[in-house]
Amino acid sequence: MTAFVRVSGPPNSNYLVGYPGISATLPRIEGRVEIRPAVGISAPVSVSLITIALVRRESIHPSADSVTKKHLAAPRKEFADLVGKEVLLFRCTSGKEYENVLAMDLPFVLFIPFGRGGEETARRVPPASLQLGSRTAETYYELVVTVQQSHQEQKKYAFPVPISRYDTLSTFGMYNRPETAEKVSDHLVTLGVSLPRWSYGPSDPVSVYIKLSPNPDWMSKAKRVTIQKITIGIEEAITYNHEGDEPSTKINRLAKQTQSVSVKMPEAGYLTNLGLVFPSKDIRDSDGIMPRGKPAFPMYTVSGFTTSGSLYKIDYFLTIKAHLSGAKDILLRHKIIVCPFDHAGCKEEMEAIEDAAKDAAHVNQENPMLPAAKIVRPNDHNALNTIGMTMVGKERKLLIE
Repeated sequence: MTAFVRVSGPPNSNYLVGYPGISATLPRIEGRVEIRPAVGISAPVSVSLITIALVRRESIHPSADSVTKKHLAAPRKEFADLVGKEVLLFRCTSGKEYENVLAMDLPFVLFIPFGRGGEETARRVPPASLQLGSRTAETYYELVVTVQQSHQEQKKYAFPVPISRYDTLSTFGMYNRPETAEKVSDHLVTLGVSLPRWSYGPSDPVSVYIKLSPNPDWMSKAKRVTIQKITIGIEEAITYNHEGDEPSTKINRLAKQTQSVSVKMPEAGYLTNLGLVFPSKDIRDSDGIMPRGKPAFPMYTVSGFTTSGSLYKIDYFLTIKAHLSGAKDILLRHKIIVCPFDHAGCKEEMEAIEDAAKDAAHVNQENPMLPAAKIVRPNDHNALNTIGMTMVGKERKLLIE
């Protein structure tokens, strides 16, 4: 008899417990694997082995967003990787080829790896689920249940699990320290910028302090330079196959703001403050209705965010360009972090992260204290009751409680 397999999470909550990317919360997936007869009602299922694992799947097709290039370019490149360890949930007793069961509820917990410091962090912490437009790049996760039924070949059942990362929240202190950068043009003018913070989410204000300073050693020449305009913008750089032999990068300009200046370089320098709003994506349709999301992907209000997988990575840059006459234009690109949540949403998550860390302190990763597995065999007392049946005389009837 073929088995019916289902994975269910804890009551009134999601599979995912904790916050991936934040090691103190011990991010993990909790739930149970349920086995029932697929056809008929009370025919027992023969089971030899059951395992569960979390699998990450990635794919890229850089030309998928172009109708002309899509058919001429190389086919979609795919990659699959086991996240953490595969967990054995059931194995029949030695000497038996299989065991007949009417129902099985097998609790499980899968700990999501988290790195600590250095290069290891980026490699071990799994990237967030994401699907770019036209599926040029995507990452998603599946819970894969493997069932071995006696001598039949193993069958795999996949269940999508959306996973987000929380280590880039704009409310973390490390992203709220001011960052500065400088660049010089023709030894005459220095462009200096200062960012109050450097992690942004959808609709967050991006503010930049800009100073153009003349070179005091060449003051007479520097004062002849005219500042025509200053432009700031946000660029998205998607690098495909970044760990391979032929990486390719696609640059998308997401936002741009220009301030006209048209003044000669003052001896004391020129100071200004420019800002723009980080673009957000409206996920509602034309009627204002929220569409049903895809089960493998969380719904984001940004087209992408800072992430790095095995086949692609996405980086963001704040570009500041000073258009000058009498000297070369100065272009400065400064790397920023883009988070899928806005600043208000990040603030809301902070308290929940603290609570999750307190709860995780009581969890032993080596022995997570799972509930006992429930296995009902055909000869057990009231075995039919577990699948909603009962015996009335010599007939099987639906159980009405």
